[in-house]
Amino acid sequence: MLETISLTKRYEDGELALDDLTFKVEPGEIFCMFGANGAGKTTTINLFLNFIPATSGTALIEGIDVAKDPLKAKRHVSFVSENVMLYGNFSAIQNLDYFSKLAGKRNLTKKDYAAVLERVGLQKEAFDRRIKNFSKGMRQKLGIAIAVVKDAANVLLDEPTSGLDPQSGREFLEILVQMRDTGKSVFMSTHDIFRAKLIADRIGFMRKGRLVMMKTAKELAHDDLTDLYIQYMEEQPGQPAPTAAPSA
Repeated sequence: MLETISLTKRYEDGELALDDLTFKVEPGEIFCMFGANGAGKTTTINLFLNFIPATSGTALIEGIDVAKDPLKAKRHVSFVSENVMLYGNFSAIQNLDYFSKLAGKRNLTKKDYAAVLERVGLQKEAFDRRIKNFSKGMRQKLGIAIAVVKDAANVLLDEPTSGLDPQSGREFLEILVQMRDTGKSVFMSTHDIFRAKLIADRIGFMRKGRLVMMKTAKELAHDDLTDLYIQYMEEQPGQPAPTAAPSA
């Protein structure tokens, strides 16, 4: 389970990046967060990963306060970023082997790695190639494979479909659904409204560090999500952003 409680981040220059954010992602749930660049989505993920300190409030992974016990918390989470950081002189298999061992998975074989890479849609001829010449989409698939191998109870995704072609994007969504169906908590920051609506159990909108809407997919079933997003992102002079009570 992933949870934030009154999580707030104010940077040294005074910018309020996250303002009293409270939400929970239950096991077996995909929660997709939308918002313009700078809305606070990536800041939220960085706080979960303890990459930056919170100004106030708490981020919890499996009930573990990430600020108090970051190493223990990170054992229970996988992360895929928009720009996956990998070792260019390693092959895809070697990268997967390195990161899986780092995550404590020491009994996997090359055959196991090949099966995961095939599952995420990386072409077989690329398995043993150095990745420094991989396209962004190929690197993204490898990043997803690393998250699959770690098999953590929680998954954080920051614009994970960036660089994926339509077929790869569809395959990626299928992997997320499989993760959810095995009881994982999945939090995805994204701009991809079309793909997210296909798989999200809940959807949230962020604006200027605040969660201005959170509803279940069932509640949004008859709404045009693009129109709704524009409505919540528009700021009327002298008026606060629309608000909605979070759905449990």
